[in-house]
Amino acid sequence: MALEDRALGRTGLQVPELCLGTMTFGFQCDQETSFAILNRAFDSGIRFVDSADVYPLGGSLETVGRTEEILGRWMRERKNRDSVILATKCAGTMGPGPNDVGLSRFHIQHAIEASLRRLGTDTIDLYQVHSFDPRTPIEETLRALEDIVRSGKARYIGCSNYSAWRLAQAISTSERLGTARYDSVQPRYNLLYREIETELLPLCRSEGLGVIVYNPMAGGFLSGKYTKGDDPWEGGRFQLGTAGRRYQQRYWHDAQFDAVDSFREEITARGQTPAAVAIAWVLAQPGVTSAIVGASSPDQLGASLEAVDLELDDELKKICDQMWWTIPRRPVLEGYR
Repeated sequence: MALEDRALGRTGLQVPELCLGTMTFGFQCDQETSFAILNRAFDSGIRFVDSADVYPLGGSLETVGRTEEILGRWMRERKNRDSVILATKCAGTMGPGPNDVGLSRFHIQHAIEASLRRLGTDTIDLYQVHSFDPRTPIEETLRALEDIVRSGKARYIGCSNYSAWRLAQAISTSERLGTARYDSVQPRYNLLYREIETELLPLCRSEGLGVIVYNPMAGGFLSGKYTKGDDPWEGGRFQLGTAGRRYQQRYWHDAQFDAVDSFREEITARGQTPAAVAIAWVLAQPGVTSAIVGASSPDQLGASLEAVDLELDDELKKICDQMWWTIPRRPVLEGYR
């Protein structure tokens, strides 16, 4: 098993095709478990790590920042900061005040200073805005990010949860202002959610943006471990604090259960692992740079690592494609996607 390095868009930065997501660290996973997952990932070649100041997922204002603190302690213990491609994000609510959220210059400057302290580093390799902020002019956001890049506090900038037209607007604005441009976008993408194929992926391929997809396993739903008619179990992604309802709204529907049941039966009949096939399918899509994989234990990384060497033949591709076309179309929401 050898991870492929891929260029992050039109930049010279090479990143592994798998990126470790850390949003469970500090809530679903304690520090000891988080360290074990990080060690397994790093020793397997996943040296690309994604976080956010608002993590852990499902927490509250009392837990924000905890994930970055765990990452910072791990890098200090391993003494490996220079070997890690470190990505984090801002925009989420970090406090009770009106300026403790969003993409104003005020909040961005406060957010990156706080992230640098928690992570114990001088520079963030990829600093991303977590979602679009309709209250703040895009010019203000991009100029603030330009200052961060010029100061050396971030090497590259990116965005997450942007629609195609919002991303096109941001690219055009950065060209007009002469500021740093988004080098990557982080959208949700998996066999049960392929909306980005219509406009966002073609835009990224045309403009040379890296695409770092999250939720390639649909929060574990594509593994087939959930049963139709059952309630989500306590402690799992679909009952995880404040985030559980969001995941249920995305995937916990009869049509999705039926599609995954059929998918699992056909995949296992061919001697394959549904999780590995789902991730391999994402990695094979044109324009995808890296897939963010998460885990609540080190062993759960096995399927993700298995996907790296998995070749999808025409029959497997057909089975994967069938899922999307059996699911009723649902409205695509603006904002956090």
